[in-house]
Amino acid sequence: MIVALRSELARYLRTETVGGALLLVAAAIALLWANSPWRDGYFAMVDTTVAVPALHLELTLGDWTKDGLLAIFFFVAGLELKRELVVGELADRKRATLPVVAALGGVVTPALIALAVGWGVPGMDRGWAIPVATDIAFALAVLAMTGSRIPAGARVFLLSLAVVDDLLAIIVIAVLFTTTVALGWLLGAALCFAGWALAQRQRIRTPLVYVPLALIAWYALHEAGIHPTLAGVICGLLTRVRPDPDEDEAPATRLEHLFQPVSAGLCVPLFALFASGVPLSGTVFGEMFTSRLSLAIIAGLLIGKFVGIFGSSWLAIRFGIATRPAGLGNRDMSALSVLGGIGFTVSLLVAELALPDRAAAELAKAAVLMTSLAASLLGSALLLRRGRAHQARRDARAATETSEGRTAPGHGEGSSN
Repeated sequence: MIVALRSELARYLRTETVGGALLLVAAAIALLWANSPWRDGYFAMVDTTVAVPALHLELTLGDWTKDGLLAIFFFVAGLELKRELVVGELADRKRATLPVVAALGGVVTPALIALAVGWGVPGMDRGWAIPVATDIAFALAVLAMTGSRIPAGARVFLLSLAVVDDLLAIIVIAVLFTTTVALGWLLGAALCFAGWALAQRQRIRTPLVYVPLALIAWYALHEAGIHPTLAGVICGLLTRVRPDPDEDEAPATRLEHLFQPVSAGLCVPLFALFASGVPLSGTVFGEMFTSRLSLAIIAGLLIGKFVGIFGSSWLAIRFGIATRPAGLGNRDMSALSVLGGIGFTVSLLVAELALPDRAAAELAKAAVLMTSLAASLLGSALLLRRGRAHQARRDARAATETSEGRTAPGHGEGSSN
């Protein structure tokens, strides 16, 4: 009975609508809590330090959710991306090229627009990086909640785009905000990844090998000064997605079924709870639409992301470099491009790193939050509209097929006359 209930709960949590709902509810709770009379309790919780003395790790609960729990989410994203690259929609080279080109456009264009709007503003020498990243978790949650009637290729495109986008953002962080990279620890992480790949090649299945390798790789990247969630993506991409003849399912499929409920039901909602508590005061709202700093971030996320993602995608398709996902048109691509303006996770992180002045950092975070909300609402409206159009097309096609079946020779009432 307990096993059946656990299995049913896992299946329920695998549905993206449920995971998206949990994430958005957690984000709303955090935002309300951080702006309530009990705000001190919220920030005390986020800033509570949890140390592992033996490893010299001293991270706040907020950092543990951002660097630790999100690594599991990125692991699942890496597994999905690997499957699509090998046996799915992205197995075709031109289709695989599209999200890469779109991600590049979605990083470069917002950065240039932010620099143009905020040129000369204190902190913009590194603050241009704030609007370059798309939040995978939030973007996929919005798509799951409002784009269920859009062809499946939309999710594959957005997932691939966001993974490449975040990898580029992590590289930007490493270049701009990492003063020194510990090469010894970086080599240690590389050896762990090589061990993971070798274990997969040797068809080793025991978690006693993979769990230590993943944990050590995460720790090594953290000590090297590189965002440790990268370990999740790399381990996912190194996992086999083709089953052997004696296997019912591939390792990637098994691991995805195991970790997806944990990611959707625990990791991502907890991250949202700890990351979404941005204080919104009247002063912040007053400055948001007058300060060139906040205007640069808003323009970069809301305009730069759309122009960069949609524009580079359109050009790549137009000149034959890439192929549009099956079943998607330009209007679908434009709706997905709007979701690219959901910055959030990495954007909030970059705001903290780029702007040492607390007031400027809070203003930048508020701009990220409000713009991400606007992109979510606008993208949702466009996806719902496109979903209705796709559904109407499917209904019309079904009605036509039914009508043709009824009037086919030998099946109609008057066919014998």
